[in-house]
Amino acid sequence: MPGIVVVGSIHTDLVITTERLPTPGETRIGGEFHTFPGGKGANQAVAAARLGGEVWMVGRVGADLYGRFQRESLGAAGVHTDFVTTDADAASGVALIMVERGGNNTIVVAPGASGRCAPEDVDRAAAVIAGADALLLQLEIPLETVEYAARLAAQHGVRVILDPAPAQPLPPALLEMVHLVTPNETEAALLCGFDPGERHEPAELAARIQQRVRGPVLITLGAQGVLAMVDGQTLQVPAVPVEAVDATAAGDTFSGALAVALTEGRNLADAIRWANHAAALAVTRLGAQSAVPTRREVDDFAGSSC
Repeated sequence: MPGIVVVGSIHTDLVITTERLPTPGETRIGGEFHTFPGGKGANQAVAAARLGGEVWMVGRVGADLYGRFQRESLGAAGVHTDFVTTDADAASGVALIMVERGGNNTIVVAPGASGRCAPEDVDRAAAVIAGADALLLQLEIPLETVEYAARLAAQHGVRVILDPAPAQPLPPALLEMVHLVTPNETEAALLCGFDPGERHEPAELAARIQQRVRGPVLITLGAQGVLAMVDGQTLQVPAVPVEAVDATAAGDTFSGALAVALTEGRNLADAIRWANHAAALAVTRLGAQSAVPTRREVDDFAGSSC
């Protein structure tokens, strides 16, 4: 069983469904309200655990109801929570999410305790990180902590997989420690120094980014699948067509599945295909961690669509 460490955010998602997202200044009457465990880091951890990895989560929660909810949800999914710190000086992180018919969403995050995740939190998990098969990172915690964790993993030859979301420019030193990066088109544009509103071909973005990282660049393209660039060569892996309900955890499920597949020894193309099936199942369900499929579900779905 591959050992995977996730350093990142742990939030609670407060979700309202709506026929369409409101425009600025508009008030709409929505549909159902749900409370789900979430946060990009915790979502990745749950995905990797449900899909076959032995997973440790490194992060922070507050000493409140949401913090207890988040810790219990991680444990129930099989994630080791030994390195989830309870911060008495901050509220647990929350995300306010609106989801419209068809799965599109808008998200605003109040990081709370996740925003205080620090290098000392990483130090507490140093021995586990040093012996892991992969380290998963995202950008909902302080960048200083992300860099620190990447450096520690790189020093021990541990594969570092970065989902550079939420989108922001990143220092070259961090990217040089990353073995695989998985931006969407907006995130890829920012990594290249472009205005996110500019239109660029995914292959052009991937080529620019690959000059700055150790290994493959995977640009996720939603319904168009994934464009991968390896040593200057491109590979287009199509998405799996499904009827989308909520895209909230699609990218996190993809990252967790990809980490499991690669650490089990699958080649990159097969790993992407399998991760695409996991992400496709996730978007057919409402919520973040509640939408993450099991290993059996993904294997059955991948087999039935071949």
